[in-house]
Amino acid sequence: MSTATVHRGVGWREQLERSIRIAEALPPPPVQGQLTRMVGLTLEATGCQAAVGDRCEVLTNDGATVEAEVVGFSGERLYLMPTGDVHGLKPNARVIPRPGAGFVRVGPELLGRVIDGAGEPLDGKGPLFCEDRTRLAGVPLNPLSRAPIERTLDVGVRAINALLTVGRGQRIGLFAGSGVGKSVLLGMMARYTEADVIVVGLIGERGREVKEFIDKILGEAGLARSVVVASPADNPPLMRMHGAWLATAVAEYFRDQGKNVLLIMDSLTRFAQAQREIGLAIGEAPATKGYPPSVFARLPQLVERAGNASADVGSITAFYTVLTEGDDQQDPIADSARAILDGHIVLSRRIAESGHYPAIDIEASISRVMHDIVPREQFAAARQLKQMLSTYQHHRDLIAVGAYQAGSDPRVDEAIRAWPVLQQFLQQDLHECVGMGASVGQLGQLMGEG
Repeated sequence: MSTATVHRGVGWREQLERSIRIAEALPPPPVQGQLTRMVGLTLEATGCQAAVGDRCEVLTNDGATVEAEVVGFSGERLYLMPTGDVHGLKPNARVIPRPGAGFVRVGPELLGRVIDGAGEPLDGKGPLFCEDRTRLAGVPLNPLSRAPIERTLDVGVRAINALLTVGRGQRIGLFAGSGVGKSVLLGMMARYTEADVIVVGLIGERGREVKEFIDKILGEAGLARSVVVASPADNPPLMRMHGAWLATAVAEYFRDQGKNVLLIMDSLTRFAQAQREIGLAIGEAPATKGYPPSVFARLPQLVERAGNASADVGSITAFYTVLTEGDDQQDPIADSARAILDGHIVLSRRIAESGHYPAIDIEASISRVMHDIVPREQFAAARQLKQMLSTYQHHRDLIAVGAYQAGSDPRVDEAIRAWPVLQQFLQQDLHECVGMGASVGQLGQLMGEG
């Protein structure tokens, strides 16, 4: 008697009932819809249902598929945003929902790799095999469970260490226009910062800058402890947003493994612009200088994922670059970012044009946690140095034309005498690393305390 006969003769009814129960528990196969409209990069589909954030496959003329994500709906219509090339799409193309999206694979295998916004490798080093999975959008943290910022973080840049001290778990904005040394300063902090893991998100930047950042700024040693997520400017807006989310999700994974993570995102402005493109494409009304309200809702959702978690896990110290168009510090994205970050470092075009690097405008910059994490003596010395800089700047025009008479104001006389030394203290070579101890010691000597 065959095995099949034995199974049918003994307990076959129980097996059949069990199979029916399993089939009933499985979700029904997705109902296929059709593509009815395409305006710009927005696709409209009818005849199928999917949740916001779910993925759909749209079949092209040649049998290939275009992946798209649900970004909104209206009645029976779904609004989709493609994540790749849309060539070959035609009216009434089949749309197949793929529920359950929104998770990405993460793991230590990502270290030393360069990936795109979808988590696919770009470096030609072979496929990635990561066993762990995490939500792309992250899990909101209870604000009362966050550990306070109590420890300083050495970033290797003297002006920041001494005057704008960064705490482990802090979120800092780097505000700069184009061509003032933003990428160079980011590279210095990426090389010199004390961190177990570095996660770099290159969002919406020129494709040329990706390889330059990896080869010239990170270098082989820096890349070995880094994960680079690159979503250049020619990617669809949804992929640029995914790049920022993915970089943050990778940083969250390593933080939960007990690592102290440095997250560098260049730039927060390009993330906001990608959300603006999506919002306007699906019909959202612009609110502030062409930005729809969803942009200002997305920014804190992204930034709040960084920082400290509970005391028994690691931390994410984040640097977000913010592009100030036309050096306008009142740009709506810059203004919103200042309100949700724990401090900002402003790079000045005027200072950069004078050959002063890094071109940090000390007067316009601030670290909101510095007074809690540094000794009182250092905080007082930093405040004294800022006052001397401010005094000189307020009288700069009079000094330049020779209209100021020495002895008129002791504070101005002191600022004039100290000006060359102050400028030397604030400048630093690209390949020079100045640790926290040396930075604070030089500040004390400069202010007459050492």
